[in-house]
Amino acid sequence: MGGDPDDGLMRGVAKGDPAAVQALTARKAPRVLALARRMLGDAAEAEDVAQETFLRLWRRAPSWKPGSARLDTWIHRVALNLCYDRLRRRREIVTSDPPDRPDPGPAPDQGLISADVGRKVRAALTALPDRQREAIVLIHYQELAAIEAARLMGVSVEALESLLSRGRRALRAALKEEAAP
Repeated sequence: MGGDPDDGLMRGVAKGDPAAVQALTARKAPRVLALARRMLGDAAEAEDVAQETFLRLWRRAPSWKPGSARLDTWIHRVALNLCYDRLRRRREIVTSDPPDRPDPGPAPDQGLISADVGRKVRAALTALPDRQREAIVLIHYQELAAIEAARLMGVSVEALESLLSRGRRALRAALKEEAAP
């Protein structure tokens, strides 16, 4: 297996090179943000997770050892852990009124049908158990290979496939139920 293509950028970040920081952020931030949005279902919280992930990356850069782990794997693990921390805190907060949130969907003139479908899929995804949602997000949205997703989740490829299968079944059932008149 070849070296991590991000090792050179990490060396630059460790030396305080602003161009390396900018290049690494531009390369990794969109995927981290997308992962956090899908795991949390909240754009503002996702941005917080992405920022915290990169703060940890910058702090870690001087001690980064090329070859010890792929940077993508490390970043995904940190982002997922931060998401799980936030999900745990949500469960601990019990309120009588739901929080006011702006509608994250597209403007009304951008296609009501696709917005409704997207909302239904996001709601169904959010309702999945955490590990099933994590497996689906890593494979289908983050487009990781099964072996990389399994390693990231700390499970075997067979266990990952089982999580994916159960998650897909649950999504199909939820979306079928939602579509029923």
